[in-house]
Amino acid sequence: MKIRIKGNSVRLRLTKTEVETFCREGFYTNQTKFPTSIFSYSLRSKKGISEMEASFENNEIIVSMPIENLETWASSSIIGYNATLPLPNGEDLYLLVEKDFVCMDETVEDQSDNYPNPKAIN
Repeated sequence: MKIRIKGNSVRLRLTKTEVETFCREGFYTNQTKFPTSIFSYSLRSKKGISEMEASFENNEIIVSMPIENLETWASSSIIGYNATLPLPNGEDLYLLVEKDFVCMDETVEDQSDNYPNPKAIN
């Protein structure tokens, strides 16, 4: 699972196996280890919500998705889900969770578990 943070936006991108694991188990977590601490980011299913939520506690970003999305996401053509959360200071936090596509440009990272890019020419 990749994370991209820019300003007040958080994007999680998951490979095929990660989406399947999330839909089967109801959660997926990844970590980045630093010399003095560990930063974690998690995607979790949650009952009783109608759109995504997020929190940051104990060096962990937790994005919660309605549990109803688990039933069909892995096997559907749905690319992802997004939500805009109002913050107490009047600003917004934008959340995006999506399937990770094969990049169109040259890259050295392993993309064998990524989804086919719909923009790729066959």
